[in-house]
Amino acid sequence: MAGILLGLYPDGMQYNEFQFIPVYTKQGDPKSVVDAVNQLVFFERVDIVSGLISYKSIPDIIPVIERHNILAFFFDMGECVPYFEHFSPRIFYSSQQIVQSQYALGHWAHKEYGDVGMMIMPVYEAGYHLNTAFYKGACTAGSQTMGLHVLPRDTSNISNFNLSAFFSEIEKNPPSFIHAVFAGDMGNNFLKLWRQSSFYKHIPLLVIENMAYDDVLEDIADLGIEMFSATTWSRNSESIRNQEFVNKYENTGGQMANIYGLLGYEAGLALKEVKHLIIRRDFDGAAKLLQKESVIGPRGERNFYPVSGFSLPLIDILKISTSHQKIYKTVLSQGRGLKFDSTDFKEIHEESVSGWQNPYMCI
Repeated sequence: MAGILLGLYPDGMQYNEFQFIPVYTKQGDPKSVVDAVNQLVFFERVDIVSGLISYKSIPDIIPVIERHNILAFFFDMGECVPYFEHFSPRIFYSSQQIVQSQYALGHWAHKEYGDVGMMIMPVYEAGYHLNTAFYKGACTAGSQTMGLHVLPRDTSNISNFNLSAFFSEIEKNPPSFIHAVFAGDMGNNFLKLWRQSSFYKHIPLLVIENMAYDDVLEDIADLGIEMFSATTWSRNSESIRNQEFVNKYENTGGQMANIYGLLGYEAGLALKEVKHLIIRRDFDGAAKLLQKESVIGPRGERNFYPVSGFSLPLIDILKISTSHQKIYKTVLSQGRGLKFDSTDFKEIHEESVSGWQNPYMCI
């Protein structure tokens, strides 16, 4: 919300034009999401429905949004490739596009280390397109084989984190690299065990984008670990627009600029351009403008309407080192993602049988 307000009001926040009305969606399951949207539309009479959401919930929401001629501006981490067989001219998205950084990292990994790499992740993370996007990137670089190790979920003790079977597997068949896909504390737990293992320094470690955020790495900076990742945004980017956002956000909110604030800020920049139409309740005019509009923000050009094709992020491949509670990031290469309608992404959709509904990192 802070990011949205900063984008809407670059010269200083006003609090009398927009009001935020929160509704709890539990664990993001389809029924809870639809119930929340219905509450906002029918009882709260909102003009714009917003929130962090899974693309798989969109088909159930479209009828409500269109029937009542309002707008929706959703946020997502990009844990799934957008499938725009389901789209609406009134629904817009601000996405981190993690599948794009995964694709670029997979391509770089094969070029750098060759076959055969191995991915490791828990059951939860395996339910998205994160591993398949990485694999497709490696395939386009020439990979023929990729190992996959999914950690079983211990239902008797969900906090149990045991890598013994994984370590035994890579000891028998050492891969050319390891790619770790974790969220939250489990990611840092993996890094601690990996750093203590005999495989550290002998097998390169690549991690998903969210495991390399500055605020996450601060918790394990004293490990003295080296790894690689890909990112669509860096708080330390020296571009004028990024520094403008970071300075405003941190001076106003008193916390480190983060991806959630960034996504909100980008949406706020877009909404600023149609604010005069929204205030007049000309939602048809606002939707038509948002369909064509792009803004220049901290990540460069951004647009928000699926059918127009999302602007592809410029992706940095990073070497990350921590030492004495300091974090060092060095850009090694740059990569590009794929257009949403590419054949590779189409195959990911057709081959994915997951029923996962929750937005990534939101359980």
